[in-house]
Amino acid sequence: MMEQIHIQRTIDYIEANLKDELDNTTLAKIAGYSEYHFLRLFRKCVRLTPADYIRKRRISEIVRRIGDENRPISDIAFEYGFNSKENFTRAFKNEHRILPTEFKTANCSLRLFQPFSFNITEPHPDISMMYMNKFSLIVYPCDEDLPASFWNKYNAEKRSELLSGGMVVEDYGAMKWNPDKNRLDYYIGICEEFVRGDITGTVKLDVSEGLYAVFDTTPATQHDFVNTIHRTWDWIYNEWLPKSGYRRGNGYEFEVYVEASKKYSERIYVPLEKEKENG
Repeated sequence: MMEQIHIQRTIDYIEANLKDELDNTTLAKIAGYSEYHFLRLFRKCVRLTPADYIRKRRISEIVRRIGDENRPISDIAFEYGFNSKENFTRAFKNEHRILPTEFKTANCSLRLFQPFSFNITEPHPDISMMYMNKFSLIVYPCDEDLPASFWNKYNAEKRSELLSGGMVVEDYGAMKWNPDKNRLDYYIGICEEFVRGDITGTVKLDVSEGLYAVFDTTPATQHDFVNTIHRTWDWIYNEWLPKSGYRRGNGYEFEVYVEASKKYSERIYVPLEKEKENG
């Protein structure tokens, strides 16, 4: 418990001084530990090194201000310690897999890194059950390490409109664990019935009929939308599903959202099977 208090004190100092130079020696003193012990403990608690945490937080705050202020991106980045436009562009693309200018043009939702806290509020999505008929998706296979990065690329390149021929339609992120390759196979695209455009680079997925749990994420803002989605997925698998009397069924689970709506709430579908009763 005392360790958490000391690390939270350091986090609070970082947050208050994000625009200033921060070094491990100073942070260790604030936490009250040797530098070696501080680095080990910080990584254990936050799951990042102090340098990685500071970089992610600075980029996140710059992104927030890009949308709120009519100023050059390089000016805002300079305030947070990026001494050149090239350095910030490189860091931004490494984090989000698109360029800052592409983000500003697309005005899409990025997965921003929130200030770390040991007190995390549970999401409260609206929950329902429904039986769905079989349908098909035309989708792009994910070619990024993280689905969030692939969504950034998908939105920045306006792939939804490429598939639909310019119509505004729902976008689907479909996923299924691949035991042979020990990875999550992830795809983004639209329903086959709405495809009117270029399908180069896509594949067809058949989504099975059956019972699904449906979760509507709580309304968010552009800047915390992606984090709300991730927290909801964690809650579904760690809290809701183990207590539901169901287990995850076969087939694809998927998330549905209309990027152009800017409502910042999505619908999550998880296939279900009833748990077998013992005895």
